[in-house]
Order: sequence, then structure tokens, then C-alpha cells
Amino acid sequence: MRSFFQRLKQGLARTHKGLTERIKETIGLAPKLDDELFADLESALIAADCGVDLAAEMTAAVRAACERDRVESSDAIVERLKTTMAGVLRGVTSDQGSTAARPRVTIFVGVNGSGKTTSIGKIGCHYARAGRRVLFAAADTFRAAAGEQLEIWAERAGAQLVKSASGGDPAAVAYDAVVAAKARGLDDVLIDTAGRLQNKANLMAELAKVRRSIDKARGDGAPPAQVLLVMDATTGQNGLVQAAEFTRAVGVDGIVLTKLDGTAKGGIVLAIAHRLKIPVLWVGVGETVDDLETFDPDEFVAALFD
Repeated sequence: MRSFFQRLKQGLARTHKGLTERIKETIGLAPKLDDELFADLESALIAADCGVDLAAEMTAAVRAACERDRVESSDAIVERLKTTMAGVLRGVTSDQGSTAARPRVTIFVGVNGSGKTTSIGKIGCHYARAGRRVLFAAADTFRAAAGEQLEIWAERAGAQLVKSASGGDPAAVAYDAVVAAKARGLDDVLIDTAGRLQNKANLMAELAKVRRSIDKARGDGAPPAQVLLVMDATTGQNGLVQAAEFTRAVGVDGIVLTKLDGTAKGGIVLAIAHRLKIPVLWVGVGETVDDLETFDPDEFVAALFD
């Protein structure tokens, strides 16, 4: 079976073609460190959805490193760029929530179609493989298919499930799930929520109510629940607007970036780290459980340029 690194390389193929190959063509075999070269480099980074500000900052950093080290080869320029990219990604870290306090509670939020329910199922499978006892909470009570889908994933992961009838109170489902997990001595509660547009104030207020319900169930002194925003990589810069609004409503501790294999703009990973200061914790490059894995900055950059 292919390693995740191999799958990540394949998933980043479109970004690699649009960014890496363009950069190598820009640099050429005998690079001249002039304004034109670095302007072209900046344009390539913008086209990959790194964002205008970050593209300018990275280009300036690469130029300074190249001039300082007196580089003369295209490979040396690329290495300076890789180091700069990895530095941007390493600048934002997370412990993914405390594992000492049980149960660890994670709320998954995001817009419709981002892949929340599937991501919960896959992450639950990863936790189960690591020997953790998991409970899924079907707090997306507006979409009946979401509960059915989560039930299938619970069976695959060997996870327990708490759900209600369609149209039930999402906050009540979340509360019951945390109480049940505490009583049963479980390790993780993964809470699905209804997809919502980030500009719908009433829906965002309901999400805040879910979080308050969870805090009440956990009791005083318990660490706060972790909130993961599931973001579709193909939305590009629009995803940054989503993340900002969800952070304002409930706080976002990390990103699950799905469908990275469906876009030529994988530079959005860098834009997220730079502008939002929120770490990407999981990346998805396909449909199977093994196509979603924890994010490693160095592995990402290596796969992008390999």
C-alpha cells in the first residue's frame, strides 16, 4: 500500500504543476538574481493562492537569503524557498487538545459540503486504531442523511454513537454525548454539527449554544472543547473568510483541510497559517480513511516540490 507521503504527492500534483514547475521555469538553469526573476516568483506564489501579502513576504525572504548566501544555482534558490515555506507553516502549532483529561471533546464546524461528517468518521478511525475509545455525536439534526452517514462510520470505527430524531435540539445531543462519554470512561467525543453559511447570524448563534452546552456537561475546571473547522481546499481564499467568521462565533483551534487533491491552489495551506494563525491539523487527499492524515509542514513542502 502506498504511504501517505506518496498519496500526498499525488494529491498535490495539480499544485505542483502550477507552482513548482512554473517556479523552475522562471528560475531556469542559469538564474540571474534580478528584479524580473523575483517578480515572476511572486506571481507564481500568488497564482497558487498563497495570498498577495504572503507571496510578497516569502519572495523578499528568499531574495535576501539568496543574496546573503550568494547562491548561483536554481536548486539553491528552490531550497531557500522550501525553507521559507516550511518556516511559515511551523510558525503555527497546536497540541490538538489535552489528552490527559477524558473525554477529549472536539466540535467539527464548517459550511455545507466541506466534508465534516466524512472527516469525523476518518479521524475516529485513526483514533480507534491508536486504541482510543471514541463516541460520535450526531448533532447535525437538520440533515437526516448526516446521522445515517455518521452511524455507518461509527460501525467502521467501532465507535459509540449518540443521536436524536431528525429536527432535535443539537445542543441537547452534544450535552448527552459528553455526559455519556464521561459515564462510560471514553477517550474522545467527536461532535458533528449542521453545515451553515458563515454569514447567517442565527445559525452561528446556535453553534455557540452547542459549545455552551458542552462546557456545561463537562463541568467546572475541565479543559475547553476543541473546535476544528473543516474547510474545502477548492474554495481557496474564500475559505479564509469562512474561517474568520467561525473563529469570531465559536473560536477555531485548527483546520481540517479536505479535497486538497481537487485543486491547483494548494498554497492556501500557507495562506491559512499566515493570515489566520490557525494550524492545519489534518489534510485530506482522497476518499479513503488512509487519505486523511495529520499534517506535517516538512512533509507537505517536500511533497509539493518532489
